[in-house]
Amino acid sequence: MSTVQLGEDLGIETSADLKQMLAPLLSQDAAVNLGAGDVRRIHTASVQVLCAFFDARRKEGRPTAFETCNDTLRDAARLLGVSDTLGLPATPDKLESVENAA
Repeated sequence: MSTVQLGEDLGIETSADLKQMLAPLLSQDAAVNLGAGDVRRIHTASVQVLCAFFDARRKEGRPTAFETCNDTLRDAARLLGVSDTLGLPATPDKLESVENAA
């Protein structure tokens, strides 16, 4: 099993780096856990990268989950309608931790 820490900033300018970091793990048969407890900023581009990663691994029957996940990522996933894709439980309507929620 591998655990990958996502860090604090998953803004649009880091989405290509996120894709490069996750790409080698696509073909790993062992479970991959992502650490998202430190995420403070996330944009749609990075959420899309995460969704593509989870979806590709799911199609190959490879387990993928969040080892830790905070409200910033949960709220972004809920607002974008991808909580199920990322295997995250629904959260109450809380927008204060999401940048540019409006």
